[in-house]
Amino acid sequence: MSQVKETLVLFDVDGTLSTARQEAKPEMKELLQNLRKKVSIGIVSGSDLSKVSEQLGSNCLNEFDFVFPENGLVAYENGSLIEKQSIADHIGEEKLQRFINFCLAYMSKLELPVKRGTFIEFRNGLINICPPGRSVSQEHRDSFGDLDKEKQIRLKFVDALQKEFGPEKEDLGLHFAIGGQISIDAFPHGWDKRFCLKYVEKKFKDIHFFGDRTAEGGNDYHIYADQRTIGHAVKDPQDTCNQLKALFDL
Repeated sequence: MSQVKETLVLFDVDGTLSTARQEAKPEMKELLQNLRKKVSIGIVSGSDLSKVSEQLGSNCLNEFDFVFPENGLVAYENGSLIEKQSIADHIGEEKLQRFINFCLAYMSKLELPVKRGTFIEFRNGLINICPPGRSVSQEHRDSFGDLDKEKQIRLKFVDALQKEFGPEKEDLGLHFAIGGQISIDAFPHGWDKRFCLKYVEKKFKDIHFFGDRTAEGGNDYHIYADQRTIGHAVKDPQDTCNQLKALFDL
């Protein structure tokens, strides 16, 4: 885009632009393109590019000025890849396997209504840990989400991870954040969603961020609270639409 814009608006995806793991509605996509006429827009997600594309469309690299999958450890600007990090290189295979083995052992003891598919998904910039498995249906995602709110399954899992791999024992230098509806993200300290800001902080006067998991412990918290951003907490995609319309006169 030839027009220079002073403002960038970054978005989380799950719970912000779409319901968890679902495709964004046409009205949301249209609103974002109208917003793009006024400001630059970007997304920052813990998911990899394939999952982001499922939710925002196969042409998302060209419909956003910046696309930051995996917390920005994989970074695209104007449709082109500009950088990619590797958690495997950062941590090392031996420590990585000890961590994965602990997670698998912990999840094997959890009694859940349903377990299906991939329980640990390895990505470039993080490890996604999913107690019910990533292949569960949307119905079972919803039921796990309700059970998690009641029994704090993921929060207890994070506590166990911090005790096992925190400073008191074997410190892998990992941070654990509850994200989406069914999973936990594990990534090196500083590799949270703030990581993407290094690509944009000197290019814009104002950087807004919209996310739904902005409370401490959520995977939007650090970028939401960062002094370099203007944070906006949302309840769901409809709330995102309402706030955007009010803030940018759409």
